[in-house]
Amino acid sequence: MDNQEIKYLELLSEKFPTIQDVCTEIINLKAIQNLPKSTEHFLSDLHGEYESFLHILKNASGVIKSKIDEIFEYTMTNNERRKFATLVYYPEEKIKLLKEENKDNLNEYYKMTLFRLIKLCKVVASKYSRSKVRKAMPKGYEYIIDELLHGSIEAPDKETYYHQIIDSIIKLGRAEAFIIQISKLIQQLAIDHLHIIGDIYDRGPGPDIIIEKLMKYHSIDIEWGNHDIVWMGAACGNPACIMNVIRISARYGNLYTLEEGYGINIRTMTEFAKETYKENVSDIFHSHTEEFEKDLDIELMGKMEKAAAIIQFKLEADIIKKHPEYEMEDRLLLDKIDYENGTILINGYNYKLKDKYFPTINPNNPFELSEKEKEVVEKLVRSFKNSEKLQKHINFLYNKGSIYKIYNQNLLIHGCVPMDEYGELIIANFNGKYLSGKKYLDYIDKTARDAFYNHDKNAINFMWYLWCGKYSPIFCKDSMKTFERYFLDDKELKKELKNPFYIFAQDENICKKILKEFNINEDEGRIIGGHMPVKLKDGESPIKANGKLLIIDGGLSKPYQKTTGIAGYTLIYNSYGLVLAAHEPFTSTEDAIKNETDLHSTKQIVEKVERKKIADTDIGKELEEQIKDLNKLLEAYKTGQIKQID
Repeated sequence: MDNQEIKYLELLSEKFPTIQDVCTEIINLKAIQNLPKSTEHFLSDLHGEYESFLHILKNASGVIKSKIDEIFEYTMTNNERRKFATLVYYPEEKIKLLKEENKDNLNEYYKMTLFRLIKLCKVVASKYSRSKVRKAMPKGYEYIIDELLHGSIEAPDKETYYHQIIDSIIKLGRAEAFIIQISKLIQQLAIDHLHIIGDIYDRGPGPDIIIEKLMKYHSIDIEWGNHDIVWMGAACGNPACIMNVIRISARYGNLYTLEEGYGINIRTMTEFAKETYKENVSDIFHSHTEEFEKDLDIELMGKMEKAAAIIQFKLEADIIKKHPEYEMEDRLLLDKIDYENGTILINGYNYKLKDKYFPTINPNNPFELSEKEKEVVEKLVRSFKNSEKLQKHINFLYNKGSIYKIYNQNLLIHGCVPMDEYGELIIANFNGKYLSGKKYLDYIDKTARDAFYNHDKNAINFMWYLWCGKYSPIFCKDSMKTFERYFLDDKELKKELKNPFYIFAQDENICKKILKEFNINEDEGRIIGGHMPVKLKDGESPIKANGKLLIIDGGLSKPYQKTTGIAGYTLIYNSYGLVLAAHEPFTSTEDAIKNETDLHSTKQIVEKVERKKIADTDIGKELEEQIKDLNKLLEAYKTGQIKQID
């Protein structure tokens, strides 16, 4: 061994100072390698639908209910199992109702429920090491829960001891607390690791609530979606991103997420919209708000949406002119308008505008912000940058997130790996660097971090490009036709063409080529993404390229459910293979607690394999490296190269 290796082993010896310590750890790691692979859950495109999302976490995409049905099929009725499942999902809320139902024999109810919870917990904990389960236990409850989980009621010499623990918990008035804590432990053990493949933000009412939950989650990674990036850019102070956030929030009636969720002051913007558009604005500017909140000021939402859109077009033009490398000159449209006749010249043809009222646009300099618009933008930039909660949430997205992730031989990316019309990886040119494939995505990841942590101006502008640029791997279209969708009737002009990736990646060999680009085993690996809602009702399948590409955007967001025909997907990857769960629409948390309604899911086996062990995973490979190092330390102890510590 060279000096560097000896130094490393000397450091390792501080943690394992004797031969016995080394041997014990090797035995422990070998045992862990032979445990079944733990369960991963993949979800994408949450879009602020916090109630549905939180319920999916609580019921582990239906896994917990399935376990309850298997275990208690012959000892509990269907109604009892449903009630019990609701208790596991919502222990604090449901226990209050059940206490009242069972007030005449409360101690018996507590005893029966604790026994059932322990039995269920034993099953979901069976694939983990005892040490890992103990670490997952709530503080202050570890010893007693550990005894209950690993004791055996069937053993004659343990039966009295086991019952005594349960009786003592009840007599000491701790039954309710134990029921709550064991239920939460079951939820945690049912999902070992969670992958969120983008788009936490926009449309739905509670992205901030989702982030708060994820910040407390035990094991998670996030792949940024385009709707996350636009909020990240807004938090960096990019005014064009901020106006996109304001416009979308108004469009979907979610301005209270900004005001109440993040404490962002939009009063100046609100007053500006009211003053500028005193008359009612066209229906094209409040087409979605009525779907969500009946008590909203619909007209105000429309005025806010239009005001934000016009400011957005001006701000975007400034970025486009500063960055010709973005190749987005086709988005410069305000100077193509004939403001007297209400038409616009595109590709040599004049088209009538659906709305001709532009009080803030100077026809001689259409991209210039008015003085009032400048004031609105400046105040909003300060408010976004000074929102402590927003900055904390975005910092979390950076810490736990990335533009892509490789995990257990799967490439996780919200959108696509950009390709050209010939099926080749596009070569992008930014800052004089010609990049494609993995190197391009690595550049994007670094640049996004430069925007937030180093406040780099070019990087902050690039955040907007990632939101809507034609080579963005999370936008994945040739152009964002916001102006055309608002102001024109021509369907061809409104079309946003998907990146050719979505055509070529239907081919298994193309997917293998992409996997190889990312140094992933092309036979084992697969690409898992979201972003493009799968039209299941029209016969489209989320499983593509012979299982090499999985698109799991099933429409958790309510506006997409008409398109998909379902209410979201969860991909579950356990020791037996891959299972896709398609969810039906969720009613409400209140309904789930009071009436024991659950989120019903239909499961489809994507791939079945010979049962995988931890040794077959990324963690297993890391453990194997640790074992190799420990064996070297063991040899060094035996040969006297390193001395044991007495």
